[in-house]
Amino acid sequence: MNHRLDGKKVAVLVADGFEQVEMTEPARALLDAGAAVAPISPNATVKGWQMTDWGQKFNADVTLNNANAKDYDALLLPGGVMNPDKLRRDNQAIQFVRNFFESGKPVAAICHGPWTLIDAGVVEGRRMTSYESIQTDLKNAGAQWVDEQVVTDHGLVTSRKLDDIPAFNKKMIEEFAEGIDPAQAQAAHGQAYNTHLSH
Repeated sequence: MNHRLDGKKVAVLVADGFEQVEMTEPARALLDAGAAVAPISPNATVKGWQMTDWGQKFNADVTLNNANAKDYDALLLPGGVMNPDKLRRDNQAIQFVRNFFESGKPVAAICHGPWTLIDAGVVEGRRMTSYESIQTDLKNAGAQWVDEQVVTDHGLVTSRKLDDIPAFNKKMIEEFAEGIDPAQAQAAHGQAYNTHLSH
């Protein structure tokens, strides 16, 4: 790999029902690039989903209530339908995700993973892609949705589906290697301000 991630620690936020390969393949790429990978979940163990049925169980490195975004350099959000649907209803998960954006740290989300970003209030004005069935949700939240294999926007990397994983991994490693992007933080703080004004 051209972009080594030695010394970097990546949080992988998942709940039961995450698409297993969307965690294991990017995690392997991150490990190969030298990063430490830390699965984080609301529970001590989390169960993957393999296309049509339940997959393996994985141990969380730390449970969500004990996780602090300050301890990590980047965030990975795998997809699967059940996983982001659970996370977006979890206030601790939403705040954990927001903290990465507010500090300008890079975030990579694939498939249904960007769903959680809507509830975190960080997609407005961002150029993104996702699994096509949630494109309307992202557009309604103010994202500039495009149908492309992988999209990068100031530290935010998004992809559509399993077939995009190789391209997703490459861009994810590039962005994670670059580290903090001030524009990522500016966008997040701007949206927080706008949200506050609208209430």
